[in-house]
Amino acid sequence: MDNAPFARLWTWAVPAAEVDWEAVYTEQLPRIYNFFRYRVGDGAVAEDLTSITFEKAWRARHRYRRDRARVGTWLVVIARRVAVDHYRGARWHEPLDAAERIAGGATPEEIAELRSDLDRLGRLLVTLPGRERDLVALKYGARLTNRAIADLTGMSESNVGTILHRTVRDLRARW
Repeated sequence: MDNAPFARLWTWAVPAAEVDWEAVYTEQLPRIYNFFRYRVGDGAVAEDLTSITFEKAWRARHRYRRDRARVGTWLVVIARRVAVDHYRGARWHEPLDAAERIAGGATPEEIAELRSDLDRLGRLLVTLPGRERDLVALKYGARLTNRAIADLTGMSESNVGTILHRTVRDLRARW
């Protein structure tokens, strides 16, 4: 008798026990945080939403199925839902001036230039329709491939690539 079907069933029956959750956290934290940075802009809010995402993932770790998605993809799905919940609950609007507050660079001039560029990018991203902004956040914030984005959104990989190309071209033209 062939045991292959039973072996496949077993691979998803105990995936949570096989996952090194500490390694997943270390590897995926920057990706999830960057996804939120692109989606919400504010670093403190991005940190809070990142923490909520990992807490939800930890609580639902017994439901993770390796045969359906990689852990990183599963976390991004949770992060997208957390972002949606955040926007549903927050019916307020922040001024565009507060869109980006990232300190970086070694000199005050570099810091000022970076803030100016990020503020400008934040203003441009706010003008994008929700779908395009979400795709940009998944591509550049979460650093997902077009294929992974297509799997998450239900769009074709080609459509994801086309929309991202047009969106980036539009952003560059308005820069």
